[in-house]
Amino acid sequence: MKPLLNALVLLALIPSLLALKPRLQAERPGPVVLVVDAEAVREEARSQGKSLREVLAAYRALGIEGVAFPERFVKDWVGQGALLYRGGRELLEAGLPAKPGWFYLKGEPWLVSHLATAYDLPAERLGPWLGFPLDVQAFPAFYPLEEIRAAKEAGFFVVVRPINQRYRRLDPSLPIVPPQADAVVFAGLEALGYPHRLEEAKNLVPVPVALIEGTPQPGLSAYWEKGILRLFSLRYEWQLTLTPEEAADKYVLAARERGHQLLYLRPYPYRQDTERFLKRIREGLEASHIPLGQPRVRGFTPSPLRHAAWVGVASGLGLLALGLPIYGPWVAFLLLLLALGYAGSQAGALLAALVFPVLGFLGPRNGLWMWLRTLGYALAGAIFLSALGSTSATVMGLQAFKGVSLTLLVPPLLVALTFLERDFKGALTRLFLHPLRLGEVALAGLALLLLALALLRRGNDAPIVPELELKLRSLLQDVMVRPRFKEVFGHALFPLALLLPWPRWVQNGLLFLAALGVASILNTFSHFHTPLPISSFRVMNGALLGLLLGLLGVMLVRRLRAWWLG
Repeated sequence: MKPLLNALVLLALIPSLLALKPRLQAERPGPVVLVVDAEAVREEARSQGKSLREVLAAYRALGIEGVAFPERFVKDWVGQGALLYRGGRELLEAGLPAKPGWFYLKGEPWLVSHLATAYDLPAERLGPWLGFPLDVQAFPAFYPLEEIRAAKEAGFFVVVRPINQRYRRLDPSLPIVPPQADAVVFAGLEALGYPHRLEEAKNLVPVPVALIEGTPQPGLSAYWEKGILRLFSLRYEWQLTLTPEEAADKYVLAARERGHQLLYLRPYPYRQDTERFLKRIREGLEASHIPLGQPRVRGFTPSPLRHAAWVGVASGLGLLALGLPIYGPWVAFLLLLLALGYAGSQAGALLAALVFPVLGFLGPRNGLWMWLRTLGYALAGAIFLSALGSTSATVMGLQAFKGVSLTLLVPPLLVALTFLERDFKGALTRLFLHPLRLGEVALAGLALLLLALALLRRGNDAPIVPELELKLRSLLQDVMVRPRFKEVFGHALFPLALLLPWPRWVQNGLLFLAALGVASILNTFSHFHTPLPISSFRVMNGALLGLLLGLLGVMLVRRLRAWWLG
């Protein structure tokens, strides 16, 4: 039965690999556009006595081809002098029949005209004054439309950033998204129209919208049909703590390894630093063969061949059921129920991530052949996972993979189950009666510490990441697609566990920790927003680097053992 199931796994790999072709075509890097925040360069323009357009022309020589216009608040126009803002009591004391408790503004006619119909509020005209019953200083109030027109005429890629506000009127006659816009990046923490007016707001957006990395915006998925562009930006306060080269490298990494198309920039306080910053970005993109230009929407239609991956996943589940020493069919059945109940449409992808890291541990412990077998099963599982889980929504990051944490937790527990004997009651009795030694307790404590460290370090915002590791990460990123340290660690443990004469319980402990690294392979591929080639290079670099370190560790342990034994 096992040879048949293995043959089905191999056969299912062929259509599953072919099913990945549409995603690979959509993930080709670039074109990328460098977008500067208009408000961030406005102070520079004023200090030099120049217009925004003149300053943008100077930035164009440094590679800037896009400009973003955040929507202004009423108070911004007041601060600029385009509007006057007074309380009703002040106007009443000045002899005007204003309403106490109301708020009035006047100024540039085009702006006041738009504001008169901008909000679902009662309004009144008092000569040149426009009054509202609420303080509207923090209400959205459109853009400098002439500057937007000028930027578009100059050939810039124009981005606008509308603000969602419950009182604003979503009227097509209002310039909420000006016709010159090439893309929309929603300002704040939610999409325009969220939560109850998304359908109405969608009609105002005729261009692609941006998904900002690290900034979830509820309601964004409703704009899926408009097209999604991926955007990377650094929080300005953090950017100022970095050198221009360090900040630039993060932008290049985002374009190269995470497929970002809009690089949203803010200049440094000093011109020299900004020039170094932009020069480093251009050089990095050129070295990575990522072109600058008009970004394109990367949608794709999943291939129907992807469903063939279910044959491979089901066969892998069968191999697990037959290979576990105890309760194999029951464990497989419970995994199937867990995947179907928890992941729904992503059940097949989750099953692949939970099952295939374990299959290599079910065979004989025949040295590095076991490592190669385990790696092969894990890569097969990664192909099935990618084929079943890759959709436009998951690849763009709009829909997260359900079960990312489970992919690191369940496989090592299943590997621990493989250590049990068929007469598990007798084995557990012997384990209970085994006399404890201080060395064994120390090794067990070290293993638990390493396990806890691996779990606490999960994710980009892990609470425990040593400073040395951060520096090593940065170094590796400069020379290769950086592997995940859990994978390097796991691969390194295979030679140490299999090529040295350990007691059985020590070998089991090492293999259990190695299982974390193997599970991390599937976890890597479950981050669908990372391009497939990048995940593949990351995994292979981790395997080769880990194997090399493991073999060096074997030589070192053998020499230490020979020295200790005299």
